[in-house]
Amino acid sequence: MDFVIGSKNQAKVSAVRKVLELHQPEFRLHEAKVPSGVKDQPFGDDETRLGAINRAKNAATTVDGAIGIGLEGGVRMLDGQLYVCNWGALVLPDQTVFTAGGAQIPLPEEIAEELHKGKELSEAVDSYFNARGMQHSGGAMGMFTAHAVDRDALFEHVMLLLIGQLNYERQK
Repeated sequence: MDFVIGSKNQAKVSAVRKVLELHQPEFRLHEAKVPSGVKDQPFGDDETRLGAINRAKNAATTVDGAIGIGLEGGVRMLDGQLYVCNWGALVLPDQTVFTAGGAQIPLPEEIAEELHKGKELSEAVDSYFNARGMQHSGGAMGMFTAHAVDRDALFEHVMLLLIGQLNYERQK
């Protein structure tokens, strides 16, 4: 069975591969850099979820008959506090869409201020920690949980929710 993840980000690809190895052993995973159709820094669950759906739909078009996967990170406001949010989508060849959201944690006010000024989360986190390429490793989630939950584990959880929905639908 062919799956296409709409990203070349290795944290996302690794998460998808790990889940597919456990739950779809006969899989072939393809990677495709595809647009999300939302801002580079999605704000809110609606926009972040839409980005994941768009990535999954766009990824599915790159390999005939494939299942598309989209994973999107964003931020959302809750009671005046900015939180990290993550969404995933899985799109079947018949255009059936499954979605799932991931864990959320609040961001420090310094990060929130940078995002409100127009910076992307990855850029703000890199600057905050004086590092480079955090979105390809632990990400904001990893850094602000002292690596108790890294970005790949977060996306693995979202992917487990997606593949679980697919498997449930198939056994009905």
